[in-house]
Amino acid sequence: MKRSLLSAHRRAFLVAIAALLAAAAPARAADLDAAKAKAKEVCAACHGPEGLSQLENTPSLAGQPDQFTQWQLVYFRAGTRKNEQMSKIAADLSDVDIRNLGAYFATLKPAKSPAPPDPDAALTERGAKLAAQRNCTSCHRDDYAGQQAIARLAGQREDYLLKSLRDFKSGARTGGGVAAMPSTVYGMSDDDLKALAHYLARLR
Repeated sequence: MKRSLLSAHRRAFLVAIAALLAAAAPARAADLDAAKAKAKEVCAACHGPEGLSQLENTPSLAGQPDQFTQWQLVYFRAGTRKNEQMSKIAADLSDVDIRNLGAYFATLKPAKSPAPPDPDAALTERGAKLAAQRNCTSCHRDDYAGQQAIARLAGQREDYLLKSLRDFKSGARTGGGVAAMPSTVYGMSDDDLKALAHYLARLR
């Protein structure tokens, strides 16, 4: 019963976010050329020239849903999501910059998952079971490609996924539309989080 209530709350939260985004949707189309130039200027050094991160604990942005990227930049700019470097960068972004960057990264090809063989198939299997138990697809879709303001997880850097899960569990990452995550990871051990991150990172 408790888990079904949490799932209902999560769905209600997502519907509310989607409504807000629809109400705030800009009429003008994004300028992808301007976004590419802005991304090269402020994003590429950490997130890669094609949105594919090569830095530890730094996410790939390529293929993330448009609205997800926009909202994260808004949260960093407003201070509701904390990161010293990102807060400084986002502070200098206009609403137009944010809209353009969200659209631009959504057009880029997401990272390819590691090719077989799986170095720890048992860990992957455990992660898959945990994802099913925690109803991760109810928000992130069956293919974990994300939707609207919900992140793409498939193929994301394993170290970043693990960092994010740990931050949600510890409370280090709060605000910014993540109300469902603390309840999702509640009661999970660190080994559980490692298994979940390993599974999601290897999804093809």
